[in-house]
Amino acid sequence: MPSAWDGVAFCLVAGTLALVVYGARKMSAPLESVTAASISLSPAALPEYALRTTLRMFAALAASLLFTFTYATAAAKSRRAEVVLIPILDVLQSVPVLGFLSFTVVGFLALFPGSVAGAECAAIFAIFTAQAWNMAFSFYQSLRTIPEDLDEATRSFRLSAWQRFWRLEVPFAMPALIWNMMMSMSGSWFFIVASEAISVGNTTITLPGIGAYVALAIEQRNLGAVGYAIVAMLVVIIAYDQLLFRPLVAWAQKFRFEQTVGQAAPGVWLLRVLNRARLVQFALVPVQMGIEKVAHAPMSLRSWRPGRSGAGPLWLGRLWNFVWWGGWGAVALFGAHALYTELHGHIDVTEVLIAFKLGSMTLARVIVLVALASLVWVPIGVWIGLRPALAMRMQLIAQILAAFPANLFFPVAVVAILQFGLNPNIWLSPLMVLGTQWYILFNVIAGASAFPNDLRDVASNLRVRGWQWWYRVMLPGVFPYFVTGGLTASGGSWNASIVAELVVWGSTRLEANGLGSYIAKATLAGDYPRIILGVMVMSAFVTVFNRLVWRPLHAYAERRLRMI
Repeated sequence: MPSAWDGVAFCLVAGTLALVVYGARKMSAPLESVTAASISLSPAALPEYALRTTLRMFAALAASLLFTFTYATAAAKSRRAEVVLIPILDVLQSVPVLGFLSFTVVGFLALFPGSVAGAECAAIFAIFTAQAWNMAFSFYQSLRTIPEDLDEATRSFRLSAWQRFWRLEVPFAMPALIWNMMMSMSGSWFFIVASEAISVGNTTITLPGIGAYVALAIEQRNLGAVGYAIVAMLVVIIAYDQLLFRPLVAWAQKFRFEQTVGQAAPGVWLLRVLNRARLVQFALVPVQMGIEKVAHAPMSLRSWRPGRSGAGPLWLGRLWNFVWWGGWGAVALFGAHALYTELHGHIDVTEVLIAFKLGSMTLARVIVLVALASLVWVPIGVWIGLRPALAMRMQLIAQILAAFPANLFFPVAVVAILQFGLNPNIWLSPLMVLGTQWYILFNVIAGASAFPNDLRDVASNLRVRGWQWWYRVMLPGVFPYFVTGGLTASGGSWNASIVAELVVWGSTRLEANGLGSYIAKATLAGDYPRIILGVMVMSAFVTVFNRLVWRPLHAYAERRLRMI
């Protein structure tokens, strides 16, 4: 018989579906309806704006998960693919959201002429670019550090590649991936203004949402409206934390790698409701059976390797290598020719040198901020991650802090800098840390949460304490996760420089010298050659820095610090 819990579960499910359907219908409105004049600063408009923004963020999150499971898996499984895909991911991570918008918004609008669906796709894609990269890096790192005994167990049971993926690799990576999903959602708030208030040259589109609301409030210097936007954002974060991420974190506790009895997962009210709702349990049975059949199907996806017995003749493998590298070489040559055609006659050597000089200024800020964030948040992340109950309480606070867009701090920054006569080149830099520190914190929490209890017990029995405990036990345990967080933090800082180095509050404009302000000014002016140059220089800085610093650290963590 149905119980009261079924009524609660039905209201939650039905209400969620109704909101999704309502928001989806709004995405097919005429394009003429999405202008700056259509945005109202009335608090009564915020519930609908919050719904529209949330749907865009979750659509981007779904696309990011699909990208993660395919792209990161290909990079981790194939050495040939890794050589190409990881550098591409470095470049994609370094391209700012404004850079993606500059070149994609026109294409999306052409796909849906006269409809707001094209602008919605452009906004979702922009949010996707703020979410996907750190999730992909996290999943890639997890696949490369799977303990050897678990890997040998799956081979002993003769699991197919498909079964191994769903029964070992995804569960092992799930705790870190969920924390990075939370970081992705919070990080996308950082660029929600640019995603919903799209202004590229003569193209101006304002989609109803919290981001567009904040953009209008900043333009009109309306502090009251900024406060309403903060409240709406807090309500949305609390809602999806309670309904999605808190249950996911509790559920992921069963995937921790340890050989002793683990700690009990903290209770979550939503899981209790769903477990006690009889109709929900009955309805989920066929869904669970379907998922089990798909995930555990004996599909053979073994990678083909030339030169092995039964794998085909060696000449065929060499032909495949020629086709693979020749194809990528052709793509590189085509891209180089397209860039030369676009930049020739518009950009000279002096402009290139200026861009590299500004890039070195932004690089200095990024290095300092990542170092400071590491010193502050690694100990805090370890302290939180080792206490599951505390981690459950702190995850909401961390998401709220990570979600605050830098735009909301513009009034404070502008007033303080003007009031005390401060140097914008120095004091606008703290705005960049908003896009830096949280990647480190979330990944370190994930690493500490996944640290096996049996290793902690061994350290305790051997009386390993103080600095030796950090140096011998905990820092090696969380180091692979820190590398992922540091790598994505660097990319987050470069992206944050677009917002932080050029601050506008009403008619007041403050600028710090750097590549971020260079790209921001070029985007506002619709100067595509300088946008391309700025993005190229930023990609070059990020790629070289990753190759010289983060890649060697990642290789060291994979070689020396994996669980065996």
